[in-house]
Amino acid sequence: MSRTTEEIHSQPELWRRVASVDTSALPAPDQRIAVIGCGTSWFMAQAYCSMRTAVTGAPSYAYTATEFPYSDVDTVVCLSRSGTTTEVVDVLKKTREAGIPNLLITAVSPGPGTPFADKEIVLDFADEQSVVQTRFATTALAFLLGSLGFDVEAAASDCERALATEIPERWAKAEQITFLGTGWTIGLANEAALKCREASQSWTEAYPAMEYRHGPISIAQPGRLTWVFGKVPEGMADQIAATGAELVTSDLNPLAQLVLAQRVAVARAEDRGLNPDTPRHLTRSVILK
Repeated sequence: MSRTTEEIHSQPELWRRVASVDTSALPAPDQRIAVIGCGTSWFMAQAYCSMRTAVTGAPSYAYTATEFPYSDVDTVVCLSRSGTTTEVVDVLKKTREAGIPNLLITAVSPGPGTPFADKEIVLDFADEQSVVQTRFATTALAFLLGSLGFDVEAAASDCERALATEIPERWAKAEQITFLGTGWTIGLANEAALKCREASQSWTEAYPAMEYRHGPISIAQPGRLTWVFGKVPEGMADQIAATGAELVTSDLNPLAQLVLAQRVAVARAEDRGLNPDTPRHLTRSVILK
């Protein structure tokens, strides 16, 4: 069993542990916030910000670190597994200099960003050795969503089902996969696509579900998958069936469905003779010199 697979299978227990993590450092529900991350962390930020805006009504913006405009927000939340990513550390430094309150959520502390963080939430129990992020990202998202009333226990139970689900060989061998989501699950679709690219060098794409018929459906054909997180938009199932592509849906909680997608990424890597623990061209953290 690969290290990545071991870490994927640890997720239900870790999600349940977030119930005991103090949420008092999180921004107040009425604050305008920006959540900053790179790669996987950016996609988790997208999911959280969409859910937070829907639940609280407070503007919540997700930015990749280099694109944050330092606009009028009350708090900046930086999400970084290692706490060493250069671009995230730079945001912490600049927000400190600008007098913008910030919070770092990480698995490792102290780190290069710690001296510049006004507050820090350390999810060290969810740290991982793999280059490809799985359990830290989902645990951090479960923590953030849980603070909004999301049923983490139900998601963890569904995650156990996702871990017991047999991966069809045709999913491992599919020529191409397009992941779709709506609302907060758009971030999950983006992350699922990234996991397959990272672990298995797969051709994957991701879109808001309602955008799929505005062009991306043109690549659907037999031997390819269209994977929808959450409810399938009306009429889309018939349109996908007409292309010959396979529609993948699930009654699993979307966060648990992401775990299923993580397992598919590993299965695709193994089918191609690749080691998901050593993805091509990637390192655990991007540290720029």
